[in-house]
Amino acid sequence: MHQWIPDAVREVADVLTASGYKAYLVGGCVRDLLRRTVHGELVEPKDWDIATNATPEQILALFPDSVYENQFGTVGVKVKRESESEEGKGTTEVVEVTTFRLEGKYSDKRHPDEIKFAKTIEEDLSRRDFTINALALKLEARNSKPETSDFEFRSSDFKLVDPYGGQADLQAKVIRTVGKPEERFNEDALRLLRAVRFAAELDFEIEFDTRRAMEKQAGLLEAIAAERIRDEFAKMIMTERAARGVLLLEESNLLVHVLPALREGIGVAQDKHHIYTVFEHSVRALDYAAKQNYPLEVRLAALLHDIGKPRTKMGQPPNSTFYNHEMVGARMAAEALDRLKFPKDLTVRVVHLVRQHMFYYNVGEVSPAGVRRFLVRVGPENVDDLIKVREADRIGSGVPKAVPYKLRHFLFMIEKVKHDPLSPKMLKVNGEDVMKLLDIPPGPKVGQILAILLEEVLDDPQANSKKHLASRVKALGELSPAELQKMMQKAKTRQAAAEEEIEAGIKRKFRVQ
Repeated sequence: MHQWIPDAVREVADVLTASGYKAYLVGGCVRDLLRRTVHGELVEPKDWDIATNATPEQILALFPDSVYENQFGTVGVKVKRESESEEGKGTTEVVEVTTFRLEGKYSDKRHPDEIKFAKTIEEDLSRRDFTINALALKLEARNSKPETSDFEFRSSDFKLVDPYGGQADLQAKVIRTVGKPEERFNEDALRLLRAVRFAAELDFEIEFDTRRAMEKQAGLLEAIAAERIRDEFAKMIMTERAARGVLLLEESNLLVHVLPALREGIGVAQDKHHIYTVFEHSVRALDYAAKQNYPLEVRLAALLHDIGKPRTKMGQPPNSTFYNHEMVGARMAAEALDRLKFPKDLTVRVVHLVRQHMFYYNVGEVSPAGVRRFLVRVGPENVDDLIKVREADRIGSGVPKAVPYKLRHFLFMIEKVKHDPLSPKMLKVNGEDVMKLLDIPPGPKVGQILAILLEEVLDDPQANSKKHLASRVKALGELSPAELQKMMQKAKTRQAAAEEEIEAGIKRKFRVQ
């Protein structure tokens, strides 16, 4: 089984070895190279890292145009690439080269108190987290540069350094710590989450003693910064087996330190429309979203869409109700994602999807005007993601079809009306037109008139003509402030009636009061 080592990596290794230093591939790239050799998996290594006995100063002497701005002995070596294509010509790649090192105590459960340079690759590998990551491939000096642009990898061509049985664990698909699990997790508590992430990403099992240590030392996560937890959790959520990762978090006592509110759904039975508990349903919804390769915000919304159900539950199954759980859930989702320091824009999108996931549509019951108001409320740019969350919700409930006929009809209706005016910007008159027609300065009256016009056009898109709207502006401009306020209230009443039309359908479906 063949794989390719990028030529930029080989060039850096060649300079090191030709200068009398040692060069080894280490970390995830070795793991992924061997996964393809051992299991025939189509894995493309992402990070190509070199470990060497050369010090940072010696590396900089060999590669003057490099970057060294850290305390971990890692030098970013710049390699200029030549390419026949104009697009790739003159580009620069950066290869990370790190001096063999040992690490001192981890007082903060995350970073070593001190870094010491080591003499051998075996010493360097002893500080790594799991056996499958404590592997190294020695890169020997080459007498001549190969004709191909990349160097072909055959595992038999390289000396594999494997002091902790990582190759055997790769073969057996096992996650096992280097040395005693308690010591490894006590050094860096983030390894607790990394174990789960690797198990989900690689579809491996966590070795028994490693698993027991995780359960026992889960509380160490409290010492880890929320941003670090977020990054590992997001990586796990973006794997194909994200649902398995969430279950492993719960089984390892870690979920309470990551998404405690999600645990409230454990054992909470639902109504006749759901055969699973709230927690099981949420995990199954995530499983569908992950297998469909949906983006992060959709996966998070699928996992969190019913997070408000336990706090809103009334009555006993099969007649339980969860009135307003989408509103409560939106607030809970915002708190959970803010706690993990997710970017604000992503949090806003997820919360919006959770808040709106209960939209109701039945053929013949919701009018085109209702669909237009749905688009105003949800935002046309969010419809695709909201439909994906609905699909995940349905499959997570145990139904066979993700997109039934009425949902397809709803999509048809959205396509039909999405080009109708849905916002004041889409009206054929704007604020300047209103001020000019009425000869008035900027003020609340302009906004009131535009809001009234929009409600009228939502009911009848044909009314969105410049001539008709100009006439309406003049008519509305003659009204007294009290009369204009009354018209505004009438428009709000129509909007509320449209919302009640949708909500009534939800109430009928879920039997709430």
